[in-house]
Amino acid sequence: MAVPHAPVHAGVLNDTLPQTQCTRCGYPDCGGYADAIAAGEAEINQCPPGGLDGVARLAAITGRPTTITLNPANGIETPRRLALIDEAWCIGCTLCLDACPVDCIVGGPKQMHTVIEPLCTGCELCLPACPVDCIALVPAASGERTGWAAWSREQADIARVRYAWHRERLARDRHERDERLASHAFAQVAGAHDDGFHDSRGEARGDNAAS
Repeated sequence: MAVPHAPVHAGVLNDTLPQTQCTRCGYPDCGGYADAIAAGEAEINQCPPGGLDGVARLAAITGRPTTITLNPANGIETPRRLALIDEAWCIGCTLCLDACPVDCIVGGPKQMHTVIEPLCTGCELCLPACPVDCIALVPAASGERTGWAAWSREQADIARVRYAWHRERLARDRHERDERLASHAFAQVAGAHDDGFHDSRGEARGDNAAS
């Protein structure tokens, strides 16, 4: 059932979200959640990183009740935490690089990875991606503050831009990988064709010699 709301453009709602891209709202990213709110398909209390302050900001924009609390099914409001990689255990698998929505993890294949702490949104998406459990969450410099008290508008804007870069990088990587696979497949087909051609020429020469 659609949630009654005052018509609001999704872009305005997205501007109000913290841009952690954590998916705890139940949508692929903050933009997807904003689209769902604008369409009346989601409530305004599904963003734990934004906290109760975030709910109040969305309520002010949409005209929905300001008394609504965070939905515990999406998580609870907690102090901000950052990802920390135990470099002694890191195997350089690079899985966390693609999992991080803001590309704040750097490293190469079979090399130690590290987190650029000022850029980490605390989304926690790198945790399940790590096959050796070498990533932990540690308190951020914001201490015990939660919601927007622990996260600034400037940080949200930076995270949003970096998420756009991340998506572009993944799309480019997929395109390049597809091109390599297509080129490899073409080379295999061409090689098989050449082998068949030479085999047929050899058989023809053998037949001629026998006759």
